[in-house]
Amino acid sequence: MPELDQLIDGHGRPIGDVRISVTDRCNFRCQYCMPAEGLPWLERADVLSFEEITRLVELLSRMGVSKVRLTGGEPLVRKDFPKLAAMLANVPDVDDLAVTTNGYLLERDAAALVDAGVRRFNMSIDSLQADRFFELTRRDALPRVMRGLDALATYGGDDVKIKLNAVALRDFTEDEALPFARYAREHPFEIRFIEFMPLDADHTWTPDQVLTGAEIREIIEREHRLEQIERPRSSTAVTYRFADGGRGTIGFINPVSEPFCSDCNRIRITADGKLRTCLFSLNETDLRTPMRAGADDGELETLVREAIWRKELKHRVNEPGFIQPERPMSSIGG
Repeated sequence: MPELDQLIDGHGRPIGDVRISVTDRCNFRCQYCMPAEGLPWLERADVLSFEEITRLVELLSRMGVSKVRLTGGEPLVRKDFPKLAAMLANVPDVDDLAVTTNGYLLERDAAALVDAGVRRFNMSIDSLQADRFFELTRRDALPRVMRGLDALATYGGDDVKIKLNAVALRDFTEDEALPFARYAREHPFEIRFIEFMPLDADHTWTPDQVLTGAEIREIIEREHRLEQIERPRSSTAVTYRFADGGRGTIGFINPVSEPFCSDCNRIRITADGKLRTCLFSLNETDLRTPMRAGADDGELETLVREAIWRKELKHRVNEPGFIQPERPMSSIGG
Protein backbone atom coordinates (compact mmCIF):
# COMPACT_ATOMS: atom_id res chain seq x y z
CA MET A 1 0.00 0.00 0.00
CA PRO A 2 1.28 3.53 -0.72
CA GLU A 3 3.05 5.54 1.95
CA LEU A 4 1.26 8.60 3.28
CA ASP A 5 2.59 11.92 4.52
CA GLN A 6 4.24 11.85 7.95
CA LEU A 7 1.78 12.30 10.81
CA ILE A 8 2.60 15.64 12.48
CA ASP A 9 0.84 17.53 15.25
CA GLY A 10 0.01 21.22 15.34
CA HIS A 11 3.25 22.00 17.20
CA GLY A 12 5.45 20.42 14.53
CA ARG A 13 6.18 17.18 16.38
CA PRO A 14 6.30 14.08 14.11
CA ILE A 15 4.35 11.18 15.62
CA GLY A 16 6.19 7.87 15.53
CA ASP A 17 4.96 5.86 18.52
CA VAL A 18 1.53 4.41 19.34
CA ARG A 19 0.52 2.70 22.59
CA ILE A 20 -2.45 0.37 22.08
CA SER A 21 -4.49 -1.02 24.95
CA VAL A 22 -5.78 -4.47 24.00
CA THR A 23 -7.93 -4.84 27.14
CA ASP A 24 -8.93 -2.84 30.19
CA ARG A 25 -8.93 -6.00 32.33
CA CYS A 26 -6.16 -6.73 34.81
CA ASN A 27 -5.39 -9.54 37.23
CA PHE A 28 -3.70 -7.18 39.73
CA ARG A 29 -5.21 -4.37 41.82
CA CYS A 30 -2.26 -2.01 42.26
CA GLN A 31 -2.99 0.74 44.77
CA TYR A 32 -1.81 3.55 42.47
CA CYS A 33 -4.04 2.31 39.66
CA MET A 34 -7.20 0.50 40.82
CA PRO A 35 -9.48 0.20 43.84
CA ALA A 36 -9.28 -3.11 45.71
CA GLU A 37 -12.63 -4.23 44.29
CA GLY A 38 -11.52 -3.50 40.73
CA LEU A 39 -13.37 -1.53 38.06
CA PRO A 40 -16.32 -2.24 35.74
CA TRP A 41 -14.91 -3.92 32.63
CA LEU A 42 -15.80 -3.12 29.04
CA GLU A 43 -18.22 -5.46 27.33
CA ARG A 44 -16.43 -7.82 24.97
CA ALA A 45 -18.24 -6.37 21.93
CA ASP A 46 -16.93 -2.90 22.82
CA VAL A 47 -13.28 -3.98 22.61
CA LEU A 48 -11.42 -3.67 19.31
CA SER A 49 -10.93 -6.99 17.52
CA PHE A 50 -7.49 -8.16 16.42
CA GLU A 51 -8.44 -7.29 12.85
CA GLU A 52 -9.50 -3.77 13.82
CA ILE A 53 -6.28 -3.18 15.76
CA THR A 54 -4.24 -4.46 12.83
CA ARG A 55 -6.09 -2.20 10.43
CA LEU A 56 -5.34 0.87 12.54
CA VAL A 57 -1.67 -0.10 12.90
CA GLU A 58 -1.40 -0.61 9.14
CA LEU A 59 -2.85 2.86 8.57
CA LEU A 60 -0.64 4.53 11.17
CA SER A 61 2.48 2.77 9.87
CA ARG A 62 1.83 4.28 6.44
CA MET A 63 1.89 7.69 8.19
CA GLY A 64 5.31 7.08 9.75
CA VAL A 65 4.36 5.44 13.04
CA SER A 66 6.94 2.67 13.34
CA LYS A 67 6.88 1.92 17.09
CA VAL A 68 3.96 -0.06 18.52
CA ARG A 69 3.56 -0.91 22.20
CA LEU A 70 0.77 -3.24 23.36
CA THR A 71 -0.59 -2.52 26.82
CA GLY A 72 -3.66 -3.03 29.00
CA GLY A 73 -4.96 -3.40 31.63
CA GLU A 74 -2.83 -6.51 31.47
CA PRO A 75 -2.44 -7.48 27.80
CA LEU A 76 -1.63 -11.12 28.46
CA VAL A 77 -5.12 -11.75 29.85
CA ARG A 78 -6.50 -11.11 26.33
CA LYS A 79 -7.28 -14.50 24.76
CA ASP A 80 -4.81 -15.53 22.03
CA PHE A 81 -2.74 -12.39 22.62
CA PRO A 82 0.42 -13.83 20.94
CA LYS A 83 -1.65 -14.20 17.75
CA LEU A 84 -2.26 -10.43 17.73
CA ALA A 85 1.45 -9.78 18.30
CA ALA A 86 2.29 -11.93 15.28
CA MET A 87 -0.27 -10.06 13.13
CA LEU A 88 1.27 -6.71 14.05
CA ALA A 89 4.87 -7.92 13.66
CA ASN A 90 4.02 -8.62 10.01
CA VAL A 91 2.77 -5.08 9.33
CA PRO A 92 5.19 -3.33 6.93
CA ASP A 93 7.20 -0.50 8.50
CA VAL A 94 6.53 -1.60 12.10
CA ASP A 95 10.12 -2.02 13.20
CA ASP A 96 9.67 -1.92 16.98
CA LEU A 97 6.99 -4.09 18.60
CA ALA A 98 6.86 -3.98 22.40
CA VAL A 99 4.68 -5.22 25.26
CA THR A 100 4.08 -3.82 28.74
CA THR A 101 3.05 -6.50 31.23
CA ASN A 102 2.88 -7.24 34.95
CA GLY A 103 4.61 -10.55 34.21
CA TYR A 104 2.07 -12.80 35.91
CA LEU A 105 1.42 -14.82 32.73
CA LEU A 106 4.87 -14.50 31.16
CA GLU A 107 5.98 -17.95 32.27
CA ARG A 108 3.21 -19.24 29.99
CA ASP A 109 3.56 -16.78 27.12
CA ALA A 110 7.20 -15.62 26.90
CA ALA A 111 8.21 -18.11 24.19
CA ALA A 112 5.09 -17.49 22.11
CA LEU A 113 5.51 -13.71 22.24
CA VAL A 114 9.18 -13.80 21.26
CA ASP A 115 8.35 -16.23 18.45
CA ALA A 116 5.58 -13.83 17.35
CA GLY A 117 8.08 -11.01 16.95
CA VAL A 118 7.98 -8.99 20.18
CA ARG A 119 11.45 -7.60 20.80
CA ARG A 120 10.96 -5.27 23.77
CA PHE A 121 9.29 -6.01 27.07
CA ASN A 122 8.53 -3.67 29.96
CA MET A 123 7.63 -5.50 33.16
CA SER A 124 5.98 -3.71 36.07
CA ILE A 125 7.63 -4.73 39.36
CA ASP A 126 7.33 -2.27 42.22
CA SER A 127 9.20 -4.29 44.85
CA LEU A 128 11.58 -7.25 45.02
CA GLN A 129 10.26 -8.17 48.47
CA ALA A 130 7.20 -10.46 48.53
CA ASP A 131 5.40 -8.75 51.40
CA ARG A 132 5.84 -5.26 49.97
CA PHE A 133 4.90 -6.48 46.50
CA PHE A 134 1.68 -7.83 47.99
CA GLU A 135 1.07 -4.56 49.83
CA LEU A 136 1.14 -2.57 46.61
CA THR A 137 -0.45 -4.99 44.12
CA ARG A 138 -2.88 -6.72 46.50
CA ARG A 139 -1.68 -10.00 44.94
CA ASP A 140 0.69 -12.56 46.47
CA ALA A 141 2.35 -13.04 43.10
CA LEU A 142 6.02 -12.04 43.23
CA PRO A 143 7.43 -15.61 42.90
CA ARG A 144 5.29 -16.22 39.81
CA VAL A 145 6.25 -12.85 38.31
CA MET A 146 9.93 -13.60 38.84
CA ARG A 147 9.53 -17.00 37.18
CA GLY A 148 8.03 -15.16 34.24
CA LEU A 149 11.01 -12.81 34.16
CA ASP A 150 13.37 -15.79 34.25
CA ALA A 151 11.50 -17.38 31.35
CA LEU A 152 11.75 -14.18 29.33
CA ALA A 153 15.40 -13.62 30.25
CA THR A 154 16.38 -16.81 28.43
CA TYR A 155 15.68 -14.83 25.23
CA GLY A 156 17.40 -11.65 26.41
CA GLY A 157 20.37 -10.11 24.66
CA ASP A 158 20.84 -7.96 21.61
CA ASP A 159 17.54 -9.06 20.06
CA VAL A 160 15.17 -8.97 23.07
CA LYS A 161 15.37 -6.03 25.46
CA ILE A 162 13.88 -6.20 28.98
CA LYS A 163 13.08 -3.27 31.23
CA LEU A 164 11.61 -3.39 34.73
CA ASN A 165 9.33 -0.51 35.73
CA ALA A 166 8.65 0.62 39.29
CA VAL A 167 6.19 3.40 40.11
CA ALA A 168 7.91 5.80 42.48
CA LEU A 169 5.76 6.46 45.55
CA ARG A 170 6.81 8.54 48.53
CA ASP A 171 7.09 6.55 51.78
CA PHE A 172 7.43 3.32 49.81
CA THR A 173 10.00 3.44 47.01
CA GLU A 174 12.73 5.00 49.16
CA ASP A 175 13.30 1.50 50.59
CA GLU A 176 13.23 -0.11 47.13
CA ALA A 177 15.82 2.08 45.40
CA LEU A 178 18.98 0.38 46.61
CA PRO A 179 17.67 -3.21 46.30
CA PHE A 180 16.68 -2.44 42.70
CA ALA A 181 20.09 -0.86 42.03
CA ARG A 182 21.86 -3.95 43.37
CA TYR A 183 19.61 -6.11 41.20
CA ALA A 184 20.48 -4.02 38.14
CA ARG A 185 24.18 -4.47 38.79
CA GLU A 186 23.73 -8.25 38.66
CA HIS A 187 21.25 -8.56 35.77
CA PRO A 188 21.26 -7.21 32.18
CA PHE A 189 18.05 -5.20 32.59
CA GLU A 190 17.21 -1.52 32.78
CA ILE A 191 15.44 -0.73 36.05
CA ARG A 192 13.23 2.32 35.52
CA PHE A 193 11.59 4.43 38.20
CA ILE A 194 8.44 6.22 36.96
CA GLU A 195 7.07 9.14 38.94
CA PHE A 196 3.53 8.56 40.22
CA MET A 197 1.11 10.44 37.94
CA PRO A 198 -2.48 11.60 38.54
CA LEU A 199 -4.06 8.66 36.72
CA ASP A 200 -5.34 6.66 39.71
CA ALA A 201 -8.91 5.36 39.63
CA ASP A 202 -9.71 6.83 43.06
CA HIS A 203 -8.65 10.35 41.98
CA THR A 204 -6.82 10.82 45.28
CA TRP A 205 -3.42 11.74 43.78
CA THR A 206 -1.60 14.65 45.38
CA PRO A 207 1.83 16.09 44.49
CA ASP A 208 3.28 15.14 47.85
CA GLN A 209 2.82 11.45 46.98
CA VAL A 210 5.37 11.79 44.18
CA LEU A 211 8.89 10.58 44.92
CA THR A 212 10.94 12.35 42.26
CA GLY A 213 13.59 10.80 40.09
CA ALA A 214 16.17 13.18 41.53
CA GLU A 215 15.43 11.93 45.05
CA ILE A 216 15.76 8.29 44.01
CA ARG A 217 19.00 8.96 42.19
CA GLU A 218 20.37 10.62 45.33
CA ILE A 219 19.54 7.49 47.35
CA ILE A 220 21.23 5.20 44.83
CA GLU A 221 24.33 7.38 44.58
CA ARG A 222 24.94 7.02 48.29
CA GLU A 223 26.17 3.54 47.35
CA HIS A 224 26.79 3.58 43.56
CA ARG A 225 28.06 6.42 41.40
CA LEU A 226 26.05 6.79 38.19
CA GLU A 227 27.02 8.12 34.75
CA GLN A 228 24.37 9.44 32.37
CA ILE A 229 24.01 7.74 28.99
CA GLU A 230 23.20 9.82 25.92
CA ARG A 231 19.59 9.28 24.84
CA PRO A 232 17.47 9.85 21.73
CA ARG A 233 15.50 13.10 21.84
CA SER A 234 12.12 11.34 21.95
CA SER A 235 13.14 8.99 24.79
CA THR A 236 11.09 9.37 27.96
CA ALA A 237 13.78 7.99 30.26
CA VAL A 238 17.04 9.51 31.43
CA THR A 239 19.32 6.48 31.74
CA TYR A 240 22.47 5.90 33.77
CA ARG A 241 25.17 3.25 33.88
CA PHE A 242 27.15 2.31 36.98
CA ALA A 243 30.47 4.15 36.93
CA ASP A 244 32.36 1.11 38.20
CA GLY A 245 30.59 -1.37 35.94
CA GLY A 246 27.46 -3.46 36.21
CA ARG A 247 25.35 -5.60 33.93
CA GLY A 248 22.25 -3.40 33.90
CA THR A 249 21.31 0.26 33.95
CA ILE A 250 19.06 2.63 35.89
CA GLY A 251 16.46 4.85 34.22
CA PHE A 252 14.25 7.67 35.47
CA ILE A 253 10.98 8.76 33.88
CA ASN A 254 10.05 12.08 35.48
CA PRO A 255 6.83 13.37 33.89
CA VAL A 256 5.84 15.32 37.02
CA SER A 257 9.10 16.95 38.11
CA GLU A 258 10.76 17.21 34.67
CA PRO A 259 8.08 17.09 31.93
CA PHE A 260 9.31 16.03 28.50
CA CYS A 261 6.23 17.12 26.55
CA SER A 262 8.17 19.18 24.00
CA ASP A 263 9.67 15.99 22.58
CA CYS A 264 6.54 13.84 22.83
CA ASN A 265 5.97 11.71 19.71
CA ARG A 266 3.36 9.35 21.22
CA ILE A 267 -0.34 8.73 20.82
CA ARG A 268 -2.61 6.15 22.43
CA ILE A 269 -5.55 4.01 21.38
CA THR A 270 -7.77 2.63 24.13
CA ALA A 271 -9.22 -0.88 24.17
CA ASP A 272 -12.57 0.49 23.00
CA GLY A 273 -11.01 2.28 20.04
CA LYS A 274 -10.63 5.87 21.25
CA LEU A 275 -7.61 7.85 20.05
CA ARG A 276 -5.95 9.87 22.82
CA THR A 277 -3.23 12.37 22.02
CA CYS A 278 -1.92 12.61 25.60
CA LEU A 279 -2.17 10.52 28.75
CA PHE A 280 -3.98 13.49 30.29
CA SER A 281 -6.31 14.28 27.39
CA LEU A 282 -9.79 15.40 28.38
CA ASN A 283 -11.10 14.61 24.89
CA GLU A 284 -10.90 11.51 22.71
CA THR A 285 -11.55 10.68 19.06
CA ASP A 286 -13.73 7.65 18.40
CA LEU A 287 -12.24 5.40 15.71
CA ARG A 288 -14.21 2.23 16.48
CA THR A 289 -17.65 3.58 15.54
CA PRO A 290 -16.67 4.87 12.08
CA MET A 291 -14.66 1.70 11.38
CA ARG A 292 -17.67 -0.46 12.17
CA ALA A 293 -19.91 1.85 10.14
CA GLY A 294 -17.81 1.18 7.04
CA ALA A 295 -15.38 4.13 6.94
CA ASP A 296 -12.64 3.66 4.37
CA ASP A 297 -8.95 4.29 5.08
CA GLY A 298 -9.13 7.81 3.69
CA GLU A 299 -11.90 8.74 6.10
CA LEU A 300 -10.02 7.21 9.04
CA GLU A 301 -6.84 9.01 8.00
CA THR A 302 -8.70 12.34 8.06
CA LEU A 303 -10.06 11.62 11.55
CA VAL A 304 -6.59 10.72 12.82
CA ARG A 305 -4.84 13.70 11.27
CA GLU A 306 -7.43 16.17 12.59
CA ALA A 307 -7.11 14.72 16.10
CA ILE A 308 -3.31 14.70 16.03
CA TRP A 309 -3.22 18.30 14.81
CA ARG A 310 -4.96 19.21 18.09
CA LYS A 311 -2.47 17.28 20.24
CA GLU A 312 -1.79 19.08 23.51
CA LEU A 313 1.42 21.09 23.81
CA LYS A 314 1.90 19.86 27.39
CA HIS A 315 0.07 17.98 30.15
CA ARG A 316 -0.27 20.89 32.65
CA VAL A 317 -0.03 18.60 35.71
CA ASN A 318 1.90 21.23 37.65
CA GLU A 319 -0.32 24.16 36.68
CA PRO A 320 -3.28 25.69 38.57
CA GLY A 321 -6.59 24.35 37.35
CA PHE A 322 -5.20 21.00 36.15
CA ILE A 323 -8.03 18.51 35.65
CA GLN A 324 -7.35 14.79 36.01
CA PRO A 325 -8.82 12.75 33.15
CA GLU A 326 -11.83 10.63 34.02
CA ARG A 327 -10.21 7.44 32.75
CA PRO A 328 -7.55 5.86 35.00
CA MET A 329 -4.31 4.47 33.59
CA SER A 330 -5.71 0.93 33.41
CA SER A 331 -8.44 2.15 31.06
CA ILE A 332 -6.21 4.41 28.97
CA GLY A 333 -3.31 2.04 28.39
CA GLY A 334 0.24 2.86 29.46
